Amino acid sequence: MTANAPGHRDGDDADVVGMWVTADGHIRQELLPDGRYDEARGDRHSAYTGRYTVTGSHLDYVDDTGFTATGELRDGVLHHEHLVLYRADVQPTRTLPPGAGRR
Repeated sequence: MTANAPGHRDGDDADVVGMWVTADGHIRQELLPDGRYDEARGDRHSAYTGRYTVTGSHLDYVDDTGFTATGELRDGVLHHEHLVLYRADVQPTRTLPPGAGRR
């Protein structure tokens, strides 16, 4: 995806579509193919929703309330501000201490 065309992915842009979760499973961020995201926190479904764009391995998020954030895909791990998220179908290679990844 690029900033000019949500849902469109150039060959140089990372494939981020799918479910991403923190190691403790508390935060779950679904990146949809149409450039939208839906983030759940604990029992709170759709805690944050909005749109995202991908340029290379960099992500820009704009929440529906206007809040903005960034992310970066590094070695198959999504670093979203201070969160570390893993693809839902991939187990993290290390365990984080209790409470890590929560905000």
